[in-house]
Amino acid sequence: MAAADAQTDARVLARLSAVVESRRGGDPDASYTARLLAGGTAGIARKVGEEAVETVVAALSGDRAAAVEESADLLFHLTVLWASMDIGPEEVYAIPHRARGCVGP
Repeated sequence: MAAADAQTDARVLARLSAVVESRRGGDPDASYTARLLAGGTAGIARKVGEEAVETVVAALSGDRAAAVEESADLLFHLTVLWASMDIGPEEVYAIPHRARGCVGP
């Protein structure tokens, strides 16, 4: 992946994180994200687990299209989990770079 692509990917996740944050305290009847956040971290964590399993099942079955869809769901729910725990995406991005040297310059 080119550096520009990595920057674009980070911006997409940063925008997703900002949208999730904007839903905090919103009307749970009007926003799925607000409903997840209002339900608390435990419920969100269960949803992340469900989406992770669905992603694994799609991958193991060789269903590429389903793996893409489930991966998107997993990233969304993971972003909601981060928000519920006051974790910024930049904190997560720093770990591979710092600990494993696999991201960044």
